[in-house]
Amino acid sequence: MKQMFRFLIPALLIVVALIAREPISQAQKSSAAKSNSKKFNVLFISTDDLNNDLGCYGHPLIKSPNIDRLAARGVRFDRAYNQFPLCSPSRTSLMTGLRPDTTQVYDLQKHFRSVLPDVVTLPQAFMKNGYVAARVGKIYHYGNPGQIGTDGLDDPKSWNAVVNPRGVDKDEEKILTNYTPTRGLGSSLSLYASPAPDEEHTDGKVATETIKLLEANKDRPFFIAAGFYRPHCPYIAPKKYFDMYPMEKIAAPKFSPDEWKTIPEAATWLKDPHFGVNELQQREAIQAYYASISFVDANVGRLLDALDRLKLTENTIVVFWSDHGYLLGQHGQWMKQSLFEESARNPLIVAGPGVTKGKASPRTVEFVDLYPTLADLCGLAETPKNLAGRSFRRLLANPKATWNKPAVTQVQRGGAQNRFMGYSVRTELWRYTEWDEGRKGAELYDELNDPRELKNLANDPKYSKTVAELKLLLKSALSANRTK
Repeated sequence: MKQMFRFLIPALLIVVALIAREPISQAQKSSAAKSNSKKFNVLFISTDDLNNDLGCYGHPLIKSPNIDRLAARGVRFDRAYNQFPLCSPSRTSLMTGLRPDTTQVYDLQKHFRSVLPDVVTLPQAFMKNGYVAARVGKIYHYGNPGQIGTDGLDDPKSWNAVVNPRGVDKDEEKILTNYTPTRGLGSSLSLYASPAPDEEHTDGKVATETIKLLEANKDRPFFIAAGFYRPHCPYIAPKKYFDMYPMEKIAAPKFSPDEWKTIPEAATWLKDPHFGVNELQQREAIQAYYASISFVDANVGRLLDALDRLKLTENTIVVFWSDHGYLLGQHGQWMKQSLFEESARNPLIVAGPGVTKGKASPRTVEFVDLYPTLADLCGLAETPKNLAGRSFRRLLANPKATWNKPAVTQVQRGGAQNRFMGYSVRTELWRYTEWDEGRKGAELYDELNDPRELKNLANDPKYSKTVAELKLLLKSALSANRTK
């Protein structure tokens, strides 16, 4: 069902029910009313293409006071990893709790229901347990910016209600600066410092509509997802956020073509370093990306303020995540679709009842762990038995608790006739990557001594034992996945 909801949702629950895609039954309402005091709400905050460049993650320039505030309320995961650093495969994996090789979503067109028509998604599991589930903006894949204001590749079965905002940024696309005009706008270095106020932008409207849903459902258990579109390109944000980052403070990452001599060809998806743009243009793109982060942060702050005002904070689990990381020139690469740390790693913060406040976890967690974790925290009675992840609830109580689970990230390479996968396994100490099961090369990085991943140790005899151990760990993880 492709339908766009552009009308305003008043703070009356009955109106939310009227726009419901799957109307709430009287039995569900009765059950929710009886057990509301025992159920934790979930506010599920997503960002698009946000890396770990945040104040709470130690970035020296980024101003993200509201995301930092959320981190002070909960646990910040320093080693959280996506399953596939591309929007649709990553989001599909997170929302189904299954790995990409199970969903078979490797691109931006395929819908997981074509492969798994009866899969129970994360919000569906909450609906089955008496929750109202609603979405504003991008949670499943949207072509950004092309499909803003539409349903994109949404999943109607996942929600009782949806809202698809469209802001002034869509109208400003025709006047932005694009340093890569031969590329599609959704994969370009393009930017604009907008004179329009926050509330007129799509992300401002995401915050506004999410707050309306919080108000409408404050007296019943909810799973409400707020999907922001920034800092995904085009990097459009109100000008005041650009002003936070003077150009003289912006530096482009150092890169030498020699870096590519010791890594497999498949490791780089962008074969023309930096899209061929000059250093000043790179710095301007970075400035705009940072501005977009601070703009998202301001809207996250509006959601946190609404929780406080509605007295929902103490009973609501807040999850803040991005669909994958994002390179800003490291290794000569931009954006995602690589298995380097900057692409495979993403921010993840969980706050709420029972969660330790203001601590960081050094343990390695994955997106597929979110589904079982939230089901565990909220005591859901009905959940699928074949979820690929593991609940990390213990890490929310004790962020440094014993935890030996690695993270596996994959990405696809090659044309239609010769496609192959790269798989990367990440532990707290190492990253090991194989391309086409090793036939097209391998990488090994010492993450403690070489966090920028500049020295590939895969072919160094001194590390042959480590390679053998990680090769076995990767094989074991993939075999376990394929038996589910």
